[in-house]
Amino acid sequence: MASSCSFTSPLCTWLVAACMSFTCGSRDPHQPPSVLRRYTNNKREGLSAARRRKLSAKCGVGGEVVNGSLVSSFSGSSHSIQSLMASCLPFEPCNEYYSSVSSLGFFGDNGFSSFFGSNNSTATLNRRQRRLRLNRVTRSGEAMAVAVQPDEEVTTKKKPHMKQRRVVVTGMGLVSPLGHEPDVFYNNLLEGVSGISEIETFDCTSFPTKIAAEIKSFSTDGWVAPKLSKRMDKFMLYLLTAGKKALADGGITEDVMNELDKSKCGVLIGSGLGGMKVFYDAIEALRISYKKMNPFCVPFATTNMGSAMLAMDLGWMGPNYSISTACATSNFCILNAANHIIRGEANVMLCGGSDAAVIPIGLGGFVACRALSQRNNDPTKASRPWDINRDGFVMGEGAGVLLLEELEHAKKRGAKIYAEFRGGSFTSDAYHMTEPHPDGQNFDPQLDLPFQSELSWNLIASWVGVILCIEKALAHSGVSREDVNYINAHATSTPAGDIKEYQALIHCFGQNRGLRVNSTKSMIGHLLGAAGAVEAIAVVQAIRTGWIHPNINLENPDAVVAIDSGHECACGPKERETRG
Repeated sequence: MASSCSFTSPLCTWLVAACMSFTCGSRDPHQPPSVLRRYTNNKREGLSAARRRKLSAKCGVGGEVVNGSLVSSFSGSSHSIQSLMASCLPFEPCNEYYSSVSSLGFFGDNGFSSFFGSNNSTATLNRRQRRLRLNRVTRSGEAMAVAVQPDEEVTTKKKPHMKQRRVVVTGMGLVSPLGHEPDVFYNNLLEGVSGISEIETFDCTSFPTKIAAEIKSFSTDGWVAPKLSKRMDKFMLYLLTAGKKALADGGITEDVMNELDKSKCGVLIGSGLGGMKVFYDAIEALRISYKKMNPFCVPFATTNMGSAMLAMDLGWMGPNYSISTACATSNFCILNAANHIIRGEANVMLCGGSDAAVIPIGLGGFVACRALSQRNNDPTKASRPWDINRDGFVMGEGAGVLLLEELEHAKKRGAKIYAEFRGGSFTSDAYHMTEPHPDGQNFDPQLDLPFQSELSWNLIASWVGVILCIEKALAHSGVSREDVNYINAHATSTPAGDIKEYQALIHCFGQNRGLRVNSTKSMIGHLLGAAGAVEAIAVVQAIRTGWIHPNINLENPDAVVAIDSGHECACGPKERETRG
């Protein structure tokens, strides 16, 4: 019966393991156990049926003593439990095995019922009998003696204290609407150049939104093999190109690559939407016939395939996966990559994000959500974070990749260090897919937040997720809020999101006079999964140059933003940072 087998197997396994712990004097101590030898030879040498019957007659348990239903549920037959155990052995047990097992009290006239807690009075042993049996078991083998009464207490060794590993940025690579090199990209930002224009890659006359931050000129020559360039989705082409550019920028030449420990090098580059174009083309092909579908449509549509292809190209065998968390994708990837280095799981990590959703299905999806700006007559002024006339975000595309490295590893190879990654955090509003919490009905007033006595609970609750994230990030990085003088905000140019984020920032950094806040999205739109990485490159460039870029199109600040004149958005020409 199936049920009998399911119970028999684990019981036999346990009992065989216990029996094998005895030392048999008849075996040569220098000879490997027969069980291993026989498994190696792939032979099944069980006992003969006659031999098993003989064992049953010699050591069996009478059904009149042990509860029959209990025995049959484990053995599945009228044979004794010891014959069942013997039949499971792939070798013939020695004599000491039989004498030792019999002394356990599990078998014999009453032992099995005693093992299972039977109330039968004939199965009860007095203290003297139990002590005698225990002594016999102890003398039969050292392993059983240790199991019954350990000679010394087992102690767990503590890991030695290790110095905190520091993470630095040693390379940057990007593909963006404002250039494909970090310096070109940031110079355009400093000059207030907009990368938003009318969509040219497809006919969008039927859509209410006809603008986006497209990548107009892009070539994979020298970065991606021509054969792959024809098959891959654009998000993967952007990712591979940006990733290899980050390596080149970080001085990872062929000679340096050969010296790296590839098992300590990883890739963690995510995507919010993955290969939408490849999948969209596959659906269109399926309307004709499945035979017309690209055989790579499924793997090239998944968000992790970009990281996988880059790792295979480089031969990097460390952590390799992707994270897809919409707009926060890049930030998640960067923080997780840094944690891999801090924990010693990697010395070098390529991390960031990539997305290429400016296609009919991507545009149509966001139009259906009513999330996009429809300022088609003046594209360069469509993205206007914190401005009172904002009417939605503008889609963008591209990729951003940072080369993170352990500090000592970077110094050893003489790498240039752009910045240090100090820390970060993850939180969730736990309320809505896009909207911040509207009131405090689900907010815990016991939560310890700074300045909470100065504000109403309802107001705090509406952006408590952002506050928690900021506070935890500061604590993790060991940075005081007073030392923060520049923030590159998420600010997507949406009516609700911009204000809630700004209020959270003022809540956390309200005492920082001269704080500068800007949004790179005012010029490149929302790059979705790539936004965090591309904007992280903008922050690193601000640290390097000492200049922060303007927040264009902020012509009529929202009333909430205009209230506190002590906290400024960089809305004019490029500004010199007050502190490094």
